[in-house]
Amino acid sequence: MSELAVEKSVYDADAVRAQFPILHREVHGKPLVYLDNAASTQKPQVVIDALDDYYSRLNANVHRGVHRLSQEATDAYEYGRKAVGRLLGVDDDRQIVFTRGTTEAINLVAMSWGMANLGEGDEIVLSGMEHHSNIVPWQLVAQAKGAVIKVLPIGDDGAIVPGAAEDIIGPRTKLLGITHVSNALGTINPVRELADLAHAQGAVVLVDGAQAAPHVAIDVDALGADFYAISGHKIYAPTGIGALYGKAELLEAMPPWQGGGEMIRSVSFEKTTYAPIPAKFEAGTPHIAGAVGLGAAIDWLLDLGLDAVAAHEDALLAYATEQLLALPGVRIIGTAPHKAGVASFVVDGAHPHDIGTFLDMAGVAIRTGHHCAQPVMTHFGIPATARASFAAYNTRSDVDALIKALGRVIEVFAR
Repeated sequence: MSELAVEKSVYDADAVRAQFPILHREVHGKPLVYLDNAASTQKPQVVIDALDDYYSRLNANVHRGVHRLSQEATDAYEYGRKAVGRLLGVDDDRQIVFTRGTTEAINLVAMSWGMANLGEGDEIVLSGMEHHSNIVPWQLVAQAKGAVIKVLPIGDDGAIVPGAAEDIIGPRTKLLGITHVSNALGTINPVRELADLAHAQGAVVLVDGAQAAPHVAIDVDALGADFYAISGHKIYAPTGIGALYGKAELLEAMPPWQGGGEMIRSVSFEKTTYAPIPAKFEAGTPHIAGAVGLGAAIDWLLDLGLDAVAAHEDALLAYATEQLLALPGVRIIGTAPHKAGVASFVVDGAHPHDIGTFLDMAGVAIRTGHHCAQPVMTHFGIPATARASFAAYNTRSDVDALIKALGRVIEVFAR
């Protein structure tokens, strides 16, 4: 643990913040207030150091060399896989496949498992709050195979309508694809309850965990997930690295979706046999440094304590919600009783893009737009929202800066 690490008994957000070099910079002459964490988190010094150490001391290709650097690089790369297993509660490393992120992980399942197992009239059940990356791949499969997509509707609070799943998940359901935590609304879905309904019909369950991994403790078995996808850059790790958990029996039965080096056992022009999992799904030279950084980030996060982080972020979200609702003309989009890390809102008379621009001039970074969740925007009858999202290093003073800057927005657009 670094000198600035936080005592487990007392959560010190300022001590956490001190570990992130970028948070010490200014934007437009103002101290940076970074509230765009649902898009991508910043990186602690330990992750930056891990990347520097890899490129400075270990840089070599993995799994293929007998020389010392290759062996050390392989160990570091595979340590990242073990770290993902610890994060997700998985003991068998074979069930962890490295990907570029959640999007690629879902595409892998869709193009391998989906294309091999779905047919005419089979049903794919998704929720109305899914990210585009858990919609578009299934549309591609449905179009190719004649499958049908059904949608679990969401209510005005941004939660799945009670009783809808029981009506929609049925004998023809072959896959349930569900986000654990909505990136646009912050809603925490009852994954285990939905998974039990799907499994009772013999369906497979894929969980988009991109937004959950930074905020809540995860146990894929307890959740009932057959597949679980995460992105490194959401959990303080580099971009371009992520992972897919898949049950071994499913991964072993699935065909590879990319061909090339590393994923083979033997190749001839007459026939190719494939490597065992997870190598079967990791064609070509991987993002080695990304996996090393992911391992360091997960170690850092687990050392900090996900329960402590969740409690801190829950308190920040409650404070931000209270302060936002006190502002005239502000409406929060997504008021489900169980949320994590996200406050999406609109301001009367102001387009979200204008809100984001005004806040940026005050040094406050938020996300504006449809958040790759256009069906959510359609449901609420709006083109976009402004979204403040929280991480382990955010503080109440960050929320205060957001509210102060929003006050200026309201002054300008309420004229």
